[in-house]
Amino acid sequence: MTLSRRAALGAALALPFIGMAHAQSGRTPGQAAWAPSRPVRIVVPFQGGGATDLTARLLAERLTPMLGQAVVVDNRPGAGGNLGADMVAKAEPDGHTLLMCTIGTASINQFLYSRMPFRQEDLAAVALVNLVANGIMVNANLPVQNFAEFLAYAKANPGKLNYGTPGNGTSGHLSGEYLKVRAGIDMTHVPYRGTGGVVPDLIAGNIDVAVDNLPAYLPHAQEGRMKILAVTSKDRWFALPEVPTVQESGIADFEAVAWFGVQAPARMPRPILLRYAAAIAEISRNPEVVARQRSIGAEPHPLGPDEFAAFIQAENTKWREVVRLAGARLD
Repeated sequence: MTLSRRAALGAALALPFIGMAHAQSGRTPGQAAWAPSRPVRIVVPFQGGGATDLTARLLAERLTPMLGQAVVVDNRPGAGGNLGADMVAKAEPDGHTLLMCTIGTASINQFLYSRMPFRQEDLAAVALVNLVANGIMVNANLPVQNFAEFLAYAKANPGKLNYGTPGNGTSGHLSGEYLKVRAGIDMTHVPYRGTGGVVPDLIAGNIDVAVDNLPAYLPHAQEGRMKILAVTSKDRWFALPEVPTVQESGIADFEAVAWFGVQAPARMPRPILLRYAAAIAEISRNPEVVARQRSIGAEPHPLGPDEFAAFIQAENTKWREVVRLAGARLD
């Protein structure tokens, strides 16, 4: 065999491995990293003002210069987040439409709703971004000063209290239902189309209680316009070290932490998915971004596509059981 034939054979044998390396990096031979050809939209399946929306806008702001195209937030509330999630599940998988997913849209809803407009397999995990504890908030005029007094008041007034959440299937909804079961209290659920509708009604006294992600409520609690009685995380939340957990307050093993991440249409090519995952990982490592997330009550918890997919599967196991215990079901 001549030297030239050996070189040619060696190059041919190496091609599959070169292709694999480029696929893992999100590139193909001779090409730069994928970039969008027009503006990208991140669909937020809830109203503006909540943790989902705030997280999406932080990502959009940072992704825009990195991708060389405008990245815009598109709020599409409805059906506990299913409306917006369905839009992305059915969108063209060309890299120009992403979903700011939540614990509800990516995990809880499939067990809660008897009919779903999309399958979980229709969406691909891109990146987990952060975790957010839920809080048990009450109107400032409700005659309770702590969580123990709240439980006593609820038990003495069965059916009198109503609690608002950002919508059916949200972590606030399931946390509230789980609390009712574990504490033996009766409250009426009032679903909204996002946190933006819950906050003013809680302040005005149109609802008595809110069970929701903490960020949007922190400034109002600091101004005395409402009271945060407990957090649903396993340990005290970094943003509210003085507020006890539900576990501390007598309900053992109670934990319900919300999370937010990015998903894409399932058929989106792997190189595009990896391009977004790498960009979001870089954003997540930025000290200023870490500080901004913590300033709104969110704990950064970045995970890549495969780790995020495994995380979702673990959450599915947990929330399937919570829905069963709560007996919650929606048509």
